[in-house]
Amino acid sequence: MASRKLRFAIFGNTYQPKKSASIQTLLAALAGRQADVVVEREFYDFMTRGLHLSLGDVLVADGSDFEADFVISMGGDGTFLRAASMVGDKQIPILGINTGRLGFLADVNAQEIAHTIQALYEGDYTVDTRAVIQVETEGQPLQGYDCALNDVAILKRDNASMITIHTTINGDYLTTYQADGLILSTPTGSTAYSLSNGGPIIVPGTHVFALTAVAPHSLNVRPIVVSEDSEITLTIESRTHNFLVALDGRSEKLSDTTRLTLRKAPYRVKVIKRAGTKYFHTLREKLMWGADQRS
Repeated sequence: MASRKLRFAIFGNTYQPKKSASIQTLLAALAGRQADVVVEREFYDFMTRGLHLSLGDVLVADGSDFEADFVISMGGDGTFLRAASMVGDKQIPILGINTGRLGFLADVNAQEIAHTIQALYEGDYTVDTRAVIQVETEGQPLQGYDCALNDVAILKRDNASMITIHTTINGDYLTTYQADGLILSTPTGSTAYSLSNGGPIIVPGTHVFALTAVAPHSLNVRPIVVSEDSEITLTIESRTHNFLVALDGRSEKLSDTTRLTLRKAPYRVKVIKRAGTKYFHTLREKLMWGADQRS
């Protein structure tokens, strides 16, 4: 039986020139299926000019101006997050091929590329749906994409003093954080920046967000887990009269007269997982739980 015609959109990390073999393996696997291939322009330029690869008959996409059956992210989790921001609310499932270091989202290694593409055609995979945080500003508009799959961080700028973050949940006053910042994390992002600041690991599929302070002034401050249906309102005071808001690491400077409202986005991101992938196994492997560090 002939395979159905599929279109794949490819996003990639442009800082890894040694990874060209993985790219060629992927393109060969897709060419073998006679798939339509769309490549993000920045990644296309990197491969053709930087790596001098011949990509054959592919289409080139600018930003989020594309349609596809599947999106493939080649890099680490950072590349996956950027791909997710380009997919936005298109509801296209994303596959992460890991050519980086630590990958929770990008969990297919280079040796598994051909087998994984075959599995996509055979329907031998699952799709996780992941909550996304949307940021609404009152006072100064965001310049970039207003959603985050991992986390939204409110941070002091450079060497400025701590910032003061007045925090309200569903109209009820929670607390005023005096800290270097505050992170609102999804379950997906709970093993990222939030974890490094003492936040909890949250298993995907649990419908909650976590609030974790960055270097709080008071030792009594602890992370708090809230329903993903919560509406979190933040007003910030800063000696420099501005602060940074970082959505999956993409930061913008805002005036401290800007009020932020964070809530669950009206859509979820679809993440492809190979059949048989187990979250707790991934957790043990990536965090090296139980590993004997003695030489």
